[in-house]
Amino acid sequence: MTVPELDHARRLVDGAARIVALTGAGVSTDSGIPDFRGPRGVWTTNPAAEKLSHIDEYVASREVREQSWQARLDHPAWWARPGAAHLALVELERQGRLSAVLTQNIDGLHQMAGNSPDRVVELHGTMADSICLSCDDRRDMHDTLDRVRAGESDPDCEICGGILKSATISFGQALDPVVVDRAQEAAAGCDLMLALGSSLTVHPAAGLVDVAAAAGAPVIIVNASETPYDDVAAVVLREPLGEVLPALVSR
Repeated sequence: MTVPELDHARRLVDGAARIVALTGAGVSTDSGIPDFRGPRGVWTTNPAAEKLSHIDEYVASREVREQSWQARLDHPAWWARPGAAHLALVELERQGRLSAVLTQNIDGLHQMAGNSPDRVVELHGTMADSICLSCDDRRDMHDTLDRVRAGESDPDCEICGGILKSATISFGQALDPVVVDRAQEAAAGCDLMLALGSSLTVHPAAGLVDVAAAAGAPVIIVNASETPYDDVAAVVLREPLGEVLPALVSR
């Protein structure tokens, strides 16, 4: 990162009144939650783990579901705490300049850090609940995990006997159209988009950058590696989010 790039980014942040943050897994790595496609990402180090995130594999294979429930038991998000990047977005909200956080993350750390729940749009759902794929019955995930700890390797729905999974969006599942509409409205209405810690390869979330740019909002990308949207951005910063974002939002 050069000083001119950082100065340009700070001027953009300082001059914005309706900032939208699009956040990906890189925002939570400082909290001990590994990303997916980075050098030490979950899928990089264990390519077989990616199939746990495909709905067809999940529905078809009891073995995949059993592995998924064990992974949920040990997910680092249960012990994670918000990092400096999360807290920087809370500061932006405190300043009255954060319109929304559009997050691809399922860990709930934005809300834990202090962002208002009504400003956080969880594009890919939440791991805090389990949901039945047949009847949509929704329960607190900790209650379902208690059943796994008690010996149910693949717990089924207590209402209809259907397959349970986390209330997250897997590959092959459509995003909630209401959630998508909220995110697109926020992106179209912002005067600056911060794309933070996302590879910007998963759609439709990545397409929100296009929505913001088409509406005339400059885009700042902070990510450790290249993204398909680097050419769209007004500024691209490669340094760690936990260092750069607090510097950008401080006044």
